[in-house]
Amino acid sequence: MNQNYLFTSESVSMGHPDKVADQISDTILDFCLQHDPKSRVACETLVTTDYVCVAGEITTTAPLTRTVVDKLVRGIIREIGYVDPTIGFAADTCQIECKLHSQSPDISVGVDGGGAGDQGMMFGFACEETKSLMPLPIFLAHRLVENHAKLRASGKLKFVRPDAKSQVTIEYKPDGTPNRIHTIVLSTQHDESVVEIKKKKKVFSDKAREEILNTLIIPTLKAERPDLVDAKTKFHFVPVGESGKKYPTDVILCHINPTGIFLEGGPHGDCGLTGRKIIVDTYGGMGRHGGGAFSGKDPTKVDRSAAYMCRYIAKNIVKAGLASKCEVQLSYAIGYPDPINIWVSTFGTAKHGLTDDKIAALISKTFQLTPKGIIETLNLRRPIYKESARNGHFGRELANFTWEKTDKAAALRSAAGLK
Repeated sequence: MNQNYLFTSESVSMGHPDKVADQISDTILDFCLQHDPKSRVACETLVTTDYVCVAGEITTTAPLTRTVVDKLVRGIIREIGYVDPTIGFAADTCQIECKLHSQSPDISVGVDGGGAGDQGMMFGFACEETKSLMPLPIFLAHRLVENHAKLRASGKLKFVRPDAKSQVTIEYKPDGTPNRIHTIVLSTQHDESVVEIKKKKKVFSDKAREEILNTLIIPTLKAERPDLVDAKTKFHFVPVGESGKKYPTDVILCHINPTGIFLEGGPHGDCGLTGRKIIVDTYGGMGRHGGGAFSGKDPTKVDRSAAYMCRYIAKNIVKAGLASKCEVQLSYAIGYPDPINIWVSTFGTAKHGLTDDKIAALISKTFQLTPKGIIETLNLRRPIYKESARNGHFGRELANFTWEKTDKAAALRSAAGLK
């Protein structure tokens, strides 16, 4: 490209229906791993108006009774913040249906021998746009919904409800580096206290929009990218229904509840399913995504564990200074331990005379890539997954997220013959 361009990524809050489903599935997975680290779990969840259905295949010695499932589901719904029965979905009033059974022995036989739990291809991505080596649009989108939940829980944004979505558009320079924040979209479910009547219609109040801008959006952007947002930065509310107008390039455009109102939301407003937010879970579209979702799957499922390993590899390559941007693919056959392929693209950013092929060779020498090796390297047989089901699986350097470590950077440099 020889001109500036725009790229957009979105995120969704912990109260979004699909994320509610993800968190329920991973809460059940965590319970199983807590009691039996070798549990085999493939748990799917559906949520809608005052209803939860948990289904799938689980083989475990954990005491996963019908009563325990009920308690786990209601507990995570309460933690997310759905406690008011009047909005159509609440921890104490929802009906819970359990359709769990044991895993197919045809799958188990391959996994028991150390093979992959399924076929498929997985990708990992890292770049220098943020300290966490994540693309800037998805990183900022995650932080907006993460802080939305914190402000809701603390009472600093009293009128918001758990369901919310964010979207961030970044203008990039021709060389692929961020130039400015172009547009922010923030949609949040809210209560009646911020509804006013305009032209005989109920609408989200301008005062509430200002509060979201000043309490959530501006502080989040300043905290994460003060080089792109300072005291002189101007923000412009785009009026509801306006389109086609050209704006000056020195403002950040803000669409806050652009439909005009968002009273009905959560699982009552939209059915939620496990695994339906796979681009939110990964790199916001900046990097590729493989064939499978993550939540509800134990680490023998390479859809999840190998995707974590790909992120770990890509992040260490960038941290090691071997490239400024890196994407890694691994692929597997069910029941077979070694990856079918290792593919690398550094998008022309490889350094020190390295090529993508040479970096791929370094990967095979530096990392354990069998399912067993991945699980051991990243210590994945632990109850750590509920937290990953909200605010993104990547880009947060939590103690439990071992795939975010850069402890292999030195080994990669050494293998490449660099000091």
